[in-house]
Amino acid sequence: MRSKLFVPGSRPELFVKALQGQADAISIDLEDAVPEARKEEARRAVADFLRSPQALESGKLIIVRVNGIGTPHFEADVLAVTLPALGMLNLPKAESAADVHTACAALARAEAANGVASPVRLLANIESAAGLRRAAEIGVADPRVAGLQLGFADLFEVNGIARRDAGNVHAAMFALRMAAAEAGVFAYDSAFPDIRDVEGFRAEASMSRRLGFWGKSCIHPSQVALANEVFSASEEEYDFALRVLDAARAAQASGAGRIHGGWQDDRPAVHPPGASRRRRRPPRCRVLHRARRASGECAPAPGRHPRS
Repeated sequence: MRSKLFVPGSRPELFVKALQGQADAISIDLEDAVPEARKEEARRAVADFLRSPQALESGKLIIVRVNGIGTPHFEADVLAVTLPALGMLNLPKAESAADVHTACAALARAEAANGVASPVRLLANIESAAGLRRAAEIGVADPRVAGLQLGFADLFEVNGIARRDAGNVHAAMFALRMAAAEAGVFAYDSAFPDIRDVEGFRAEASMSRRLGFWGKSCIHPSQVALANEVFSASEEEYDFALRVLDAARAAQASGAGRIHGGWQDDRPAVHPPGASRRRRRPPRCRVLHRARRASGECAPAPGRHPRS
C-alpha cells in the first residue's frame, strides 16, 4: 500500500474514478471531509458504492474512515459500511486500547448483521498526544489492528507544533514507527497538505520510507504517482532481494542455517536453525517478499488483499 487516496464521502461521483486510478488503495472519508448536515447522505452513498459491482470486483483495497467513537455517527457508520467490499476500517483519533475494543465490538456486530464472513481489519489513526503515548498499546489491543497511521494536523496544530518543521515531523514519525514495531503492525504516513509543493511531499515521503513506513496518504490524485515512486523498490533493492533468495535456497539445501532478515556487509545474515527474533519486516524484507511473489514462490492468501 504505497499510496492511499482520500475521497470525500459526500462526493460519490468520485468513487469509481478513484478506484480506477493509480493509488494502491482508496480511503473514503466520512469524518472531516463531510459537513455535519451531510453525514447521513454520505453514509448512504458509501454503502451503496460498497455494494456496487465496481467495488466488489475491483481487487483494490477500499478503506473507509468513519466518524469517531465519541460522535453520534460512529455506530451507524460502522453498520452501514461493514460489507464484503470493505478492506479495512479507519478509526480516527484512537487514544487507548479501550477505543480499539469499542471499535472491534462494533465491527463484530456489523459483520454479523450484514453477513460478512471475513473479519474486517482496523487502521488506527494516532492524532493526539495521548494516542501517540499509547500507540503500542493501541497496536496490540486486538488482532484486528493491522496498522497505525499518523495524523499530523490534529497532533501538531492544537499543540502549537510547527507542521512543516522536519525535526518535528521526524520525531513523531520515529515515535510511531517504534510503537508499530513493538506492536508488530505496520506504520502508515500522514497526508501532506500542500498539493503544490512537490518537493516537500517527496522529502516527507522519503523520510517516512527510510523509517520503515509502508506508504503515504494522498489528498489529491497528483500526489499518488509521487508516493508510488518513493515507496517502490529500486533496482538495487530488487537485485538484493534476489540475492537473498539465492542465499536462502543455498542455506536450506546445506542445512547450515536460514535467512532471518538481517544483513551483514550487504550480504544476507544466516542464522542457525531455531534462532528467532520478533520483528516487523524492514523495507528490504518487503522487497524480498515481492520478489518471491514475482518468482511464484508465494502468493497472497485467497480472498485477502496484498499488504505490501
